Formats: sequence, C-alpha cells, structure tokens
Amino acid sequence: MMKMTTRFKTLTLVASAALAGAFSAGCDKTPEAPASPAAVSQAPAANPSAIKKEKVELVHVHGLSYNPDGSKILIPSHHGLAVFDGSGWSKAPGPQHDYMGFSATQNAIYSSGHPAQGSGLVNPFGLIKSTDGGQTWQKLGMEGESDFHILGTGYETGAIYVVSANSNSKMKKPGIYFTVNDGFSWQRATAKGLENYPRSLAVHPSDPKAVAAGAEKGLYLSRDAGETFQKIADGEIAGTFFDLNGQHLWFSTANGQPALRRFDLDGKQVDNVVLPAMENDAVAYITQNPVKRNEYAIATYQRSVYISPDEGKSWKQIADKGQSL
Repeated sequence: MMKMTTRFKTLTLVASAALAGAFSAGCDKTPEAPASPAAVSQAPAANPSAIKKEKVELVHVHGLSYNPDGSKILIPSHHGLAVFDGSGWSKAPGPQHDYMGFSATQNAIYSSGHPAQGSGLVNPFGLIKSTDGGQTWQKLGMEGESDFHILGTGYETGAIYVVSANSNSKMKKPGIYFTVNDGFSWQRATAKGLENYPRSLAVHPSDPKAVAAGAEKGLYLSRDAGETFQKIADGEIAGTFFDLNGQHLWFSTANGQPALRRFDLDGKQVDNVVLPAMENDAVAYITQNPVKRNEYAIATYQRSVYISPDEGKSWKQIADKGQSL
C-alpha cells in the first residue's frame, strides 16, 4: 500500500481515535480495475508580456478550486493561496494564512486553518468565509476552538459539512456536522452505516441533503443529510467530488495502484478515468471548471497538479511535486 503524507496520517489517527465506534456497517459494491496511465503534457512557459508571474512552491496542498468565472485555479498552500491562470503561477493578494478544509461555492470560499505569523489573529480560525477570492475573510464561528481539515460545500446551495474531531461551543461531541445558514446553527449527522472516519467529504451541488464520504475502507453516499450512509465502492478512498451538474460522483483510490473513478448517481455505473502515471502518489483533490464544464483539475498528495480539458481523456501537468511549471 502506498505511503501517505505525515499530515494525512496524523490527522486520520487522531480523529479516528476521537470518533471510534461512531460508525456502523454498510453494503458493498466493487468497481473495475484502473486503466493504464494517460499521456501527460507540461504547461507552457508563462508569457513574459502578461501580468507578472513567479515560481510558486506548493509547500502543502490543502484544497483545490476554480474561481467563479473559471479563469483561475486556487490552491491553499500553507503560506496563502497559489493561483494558476492558464499562463502561469502567482500568489494571490491577501493574507498568507495556512488555510485548511478549503472549499468553494458559486458565491464564496469557505475554509479553516491557522493565521499567518505576526497577523495577530486567533489560532485556529474555526470557520471563515471569503467573497473576494481570499483577499478578506469573515469569521463564522468557533474561532480559537476548531480547525476543520475535512470540509465540503454545496456549490449552488452553500450547504457546509465538516468533520469535527473535537467538541466546541457549537458541536458538543466529535462527528459530522452540517449547516445551511453559514454556521449560525449546526446539526450533527447520525452517520449510520459509515464504517470509518471520513478522509474527505463532497456535497452535492444542488441537493443539500446529499453528501459523500471517502474513508479507509470505502466510498459512502448519504441522501438524508448524513443520517444514513450506503457503501457504493470498496477500497481506500482519498478524494471525492460531485460534478457541477450533480450527475456523477468522482472519487480517487489510494490503495495499490492509484485510480480515479466516476460513479453515475442514476445508473449506478462506475467508470474509470485514465490518470497520468504516478509513483507512490494518489489524487487528493478533484475540481471542475464552472464555466468550461469539460475541464477538470486534480492535485495529488505529492503536490503535483494536472488539468484535463476533456473530462480526463488527457492531462496537462502544471505543477510537479510542489514546483510550479
């Protein structure tokens, strides 16, 4: 089995201990074997006449999103946001915070994490929200109490699901919680049928009650706001993502050979998406361009980033092991 990053392993161990015994068994479905690796091209060099670009190091990758008009990819990378605009990389204006649980909707970005050194802000953030691409942030609660590494949002609805590894002023015990009013009130999901601690959460773009959880022993889907989960795929699941038309659930596996798959929510069919060749790596994050809907981006645990213009038929690499290309 492949090795995960230290942060990933540590988070899983700590939170699993906190949530032990909270999840029960579900039913099994097994997808087909992964396809052969896809050919990969590297991103062209940035145009010198364009706006100033720079070499950007992705120290960590804590999320992956497009901005609302689809012109930029945003990656929280330990020291602020890294931005790829199709011609090159830059750092986003605004505070260089260590964002965690980074997830975007059509109107805002939601995150958690830790403030930049010397900012004078309370650590950890709890839940925060930005409507200007991360230049400024609004506090939504639990400041100084919780750091949500696992967070998912509904693209159209703004529903927010988090995994809380500890109790706080709004969450009385560990578990999965959700809000539909920007954190004013939270409800704990019973999560019946979810066998393991979730490693990732994905929220349906238009149905706030539909949420998927990737875990060590499978992919689980709930259609009742996390009250009950059904296992829909086996394996060690890493990244999860609902496409923006709400018809497919994308997920990556991290056991043995890495794979990326797409589950049809209506027909229940599971299709393989051909990945670039990866060694000791797997897809951690998946996202889709909200304007050019055939375009997807993925980021891996080893901090490589790829873009596909054709729903995964071909890939262009834009970062290699944390180094921008």
